[in-house]
Amino acid sequence: MTTSSLPLQRYAKYGREVRLEKKPPLDPGQGCAGRTLQTFSGEVTIDSILRIGHRGAAGHAPENTLAAIWKARSFHADFVEIDLRETSDGHLVLLHDETIDRTTNKSGTLAELSLEQVQRLDAGNWQRIPTLEEALDISGKAMGVILELKVEGIGNEACAIVKRVGFSGPLIYASFLLAELHRVRQADPAAQIMVLQHRHLPLDPVAEVVALHASYVGLHYSTVTPALLQTYHDLGKHVFAYTVNDPKDLRRMRELGVDGIVSDFPDRI
Repeated sequence: MTTSSLPLQRYAKYGREVRLEKKPPLDPGQGCAGRTLQTFSGEVTIDSILRIGHRGAAGHAPENTLAAIWKARSFHADFVEIDLRETSDGHLVLLHDETIDRTTNKSGTLAELSLEQVQRLDAGNWQRIPTLEEALDISGKAMGVILELKVEGIGNEACAIVKRVGFSGPLIYASFLLAELHRVRQADPAAQIMVLQHRHLPLDPVAEVVALHASYVGLHYSTVTPALLQTYHDLGKHVFAYTVNDPKDLRRMRELGVDGIVSDFPDRI
């Protein structure tokens, strides 16, 4: 039986007795801020814990706005994570929720609004909801970008936009939606993919990661154990923990040896 077919329970018995060993870098390349090494393919190697701003830097500025992305840049984050949804006229914009109620001055469902309507909204502190193109432009080469695909059917367009704007920094497509990640893989066989796992892990937490040839796994910080982390590392996968804001939890993630930490406060990492 291969490692990828073993259910999580088979590893749970090892508990904290498992000795964590960081896996070797994937490939040498050019240095980036002393943390990531970018190869020609867009793959990154990791020589220390990556600092990842959640929804920009949501603890310091309105989430998923250009101001939040700028804030993450000011903290020298290695990556910025942003959420993608689609407007009624087919534009990809940054928004976490299905509706605009929580994060703007209006109410309604994003998928029922045109880009023109969306960009008239106040997303907090006079910020507006940006497009994917604007987010990639402001990220530039200063940091990598993690695109979380929130709905089905946008993966192909996200790949097309990334290619069209010529974004050259490290970029990872992430989602809880496995079918959408498969579409991304079909659209761009070289794409870097992150499987996001829910707080309630599947019986076999590695099967889909292997099936997608994903290089990255996103785990809720409460589910990270030495045994599970070792399992992913043995398979050559990088593990990012989300969304870690409390100093005690940040310290625990560092001690466990995750490869990246996603936080509303990237300055705390």
